[in-house]
Amino acid sequence: MIERWKPNVTVAAVIERDGRFLLVEEETSDGIRFNQPAGHLEAGESLLTAVAREAVEETAHPFAPEALVGIYQWPRPQGDLAYLRFAFAGKVGEAEPGRKLDVGILRAVWMSLDELKATRARHRSPLILRCVEDYLAGRRYPLDLLRYYD
Repeated sequence: MIERWKPNVTVAAVIERDGRFLLVEEETSDGIRFNQPAGHLEAGESLLTAVAREAVEETAHPFAPEALVGIYQWPRPQGDLAYLRFAFAGKVGEAEPGRKLDVGILRAVWMSLDELKATRARHRSPLILRCVEDYLAGRRYPLDLLRYYD
């Protein structure tokens, strides 16, 4: 029997406010890293539901996706996993007071583009800066590109 290859489908929120981007600092197997609020698509979940869920779970900020920034395919250099990331831009609300962040998330942090670039060695993947650069370049695709059938 031939084993089928399946990438890990993930979603990410590119959240900008006043020139700063909302990231999370998280514990990973490679140490403490920065990432966009991001995570895996769960069974029975649409991409839009997933990105809103991940954003609030990891940052305590509600997020409403308004546009697709891009779709990114990235095989990890270790060769063990590949990711298919759907990155979204949208509106963010104020942090919900007292809301606990997901296990492994140390904090949510707002960073400028310069701070993002300066911390590149601590990014979880090269997709973080690429998504922000695409966002800043004005890449926005309508959400009606996506179809979800339940």
